[in-house]
Amino acid sequence: MKRAVTYSATFVNSARRYVKKHPETAHRIDEVVYQLSLEPFQPSLKTHKLSGFPNCWACSAGYDLRIIFEFQDNGSIFLLSIGTHDEVY
Repeated sequence: MKRAVTYSATFVNSARRYVKKHPETAHRIDEVVYQLSLEPFQPSLKTHKLSGFPNCWACSAGYDLRIIFEFQDNGSIFLLSIGTHDEVY
């Protein structure tokens, strides 16, 4: 079952800034968001719950690139932020 994915303004702005600095990652980010919509707990995504942030989860979009998101009550995924490990934690 494919989940709906929605984006916060913070995610969109962060993604634009990151891709502007690292244009080679644009395709990888799109691919990870698609994989997240299909199966959020795929081992390659390394999805994990964030202990200091209630209801927040993170997944890996590359070596040092993380996507922070929430599961919504309706089953959709709400993308909150994207950036390096140090930027988002």
